Amino acid sequence: MTTAVVFAYHDVGVRCLSVLLAQGVEVPLVVTHRDAPGEPIWFASVAKLAAEHDLPVLMPEDANEGEIVRAVATARPDFLFSFYFRQMLKAPLLSLPRRGALNIHGSLLPKYRGRVPINWAILHGERETGASLHYMTEKPDAGDLVDQQAVPILPDDTALDVFRKVTCAAEIVLHRSLPALINGTAPRIPLDLSQGSYFGARRPEDGRIDWSRPARAIHDLVRAVAPPFPGALCTVAGRPARLLRTRLLPERRSPTLTATLIAENERLLIHGCDGGLLRVLELEVEGQMVTAATLPALCGLGPWPLGSG
Repeated sequence: MTTAVVFAYHDVGVRCLSVLLAQGVEVPLVVTHRDAPGEPIWFASVAKLAAEHDLPVLMPEDANEGEIVRAVATARPDFLFSFYFRQMLKAPLLSLPRRGALNIHGSLLPKYRGRVPINWAILHGERETGASLHYMTEKPDAGDLVDQQAVPILPDDTALDVFRKVTCAAEIVLHRSLPALINGTAPRIPLDLSQGSYFGARRPEDGRIDWSRPARAIHDLVRAVAPPFPGALCTVAGRPARLLRTRLLPERRSPTLTATLIAENERLLIHGCDGGLLRVLELEVEGQMVTAATLPALCGLGPWPLGSG
């Protein structure tokens, strides 16, 4: 019987733990996170899935603390898996599984190593990303690749849309690779780290819109931080606002010194500094969702100046 200790959280954690169980892997221990107070929980629960299968669960503040290392050592697992776990696992843990420690990362490694890879890929206008199964080392997202699965990023996909695709890709790549891992025939392909870069975490304030940027770049930012993430932050006629959903239009107009919001044919449009046009599909001003019909009552007659706040 193959055994694996699983460090997991979020939808990817649920789907990949489900793969292990479906393929008969014995899981003597699941390590997950307590949901953070105040964080919107829009994703599935690893703790709930583990409880449904009567699996032992630990939820430490620090996954690398001595108690967890001892618990994993006691379990004597063949493998250790990390599925969207939010902490880096250090050498004392990585050295314990007899046949290796592996991670699922939400990009096509070696591209977009580090934090929030889906959001960064959208911000950079990528048209493809995916999920990678790789061995873990002390250096994050740098260990040998086992397999990866690509998914498309469509022009209007939000981070949530892409995250759902990557979750499916993670399930596919683990399901496909697990038999070879168990029988010892899985490949180990060294990553060429020169072909990608590391990216850090993002904060809500990183979503403030720089209106001097091209309309396409603004559209990509809106997609990358759309709910359930904090949204793209700006001001409309000096009032705090969140731009939540846009569409880049093929039409172009003359470049301008400042970006403006206009109402045209019952639509809200953003005329960008580069002359690009964005159709506004969802806009919140002072906490209220607005349309071309309702915005004048809140902000006066347009056109409305846009600011970064």
